[in-house]
Amino acid sequence: MKVAHLRWAALVITAAALLGCGEPPLGPVPPPPQASLIGSILQATGLLGCTPMPTATATQTVGAAGGVIRIGPHTLAIPAGALNAPVTITATAPSDNVNRVRFQPEGLVFQRAATLTMSYANCNLLGTLLPKRIAYTNDALTILSYVLSLDNLFTKYVTGRLNHFSNYAIAW
Repeated sequence: MKVAHLRWAALVITAAALLGCGEPPLGPVPPPPQASLIGSILQATGLLGCTPMPTATATQTVGAAGGVIRIGPHTLAIPAGALNAPVTITATAPSDNVNRVRFQPEGLVFQRAATLTMSYANCNLLGTLLPKRIAYTNDALTILSYVLSLDNLFTKYVTGRLNHFSNYAIAW
């Protein structure tokens, strides 16, 4: 008798599932839960989580001939003709769980794009799996936009084109 009830219940459930296909769900579908490893790696902002490095600061005057500024493991290359007059540039890469660089004077615009190359050798597993890009952020590290970027997985560097100064961080 119990076997007959189980077969009948299975038949009813199967029929209900087949008839219900194609109908939209009754409400929003919640996102799948994240595994603890992924949950600890991902950040809500999309910025790549990294082990903090010591703070690095560099100040250099760059003129029409261009120049290269090294900020810890990161490099800013300003091509010749990008600036019309000498400008004193300060770059700071703070010790943080996100690899980021803040450039001053804020709002400086280049006549020709500069390139920012940022290291993510100190970043988590996601840093080796997903393509990275450089994000333009505000002071609160909210991503405002992404710059045209090229990721080199072998060297663990991502390079982006900058047209102006502000805050930049590595995102995935």
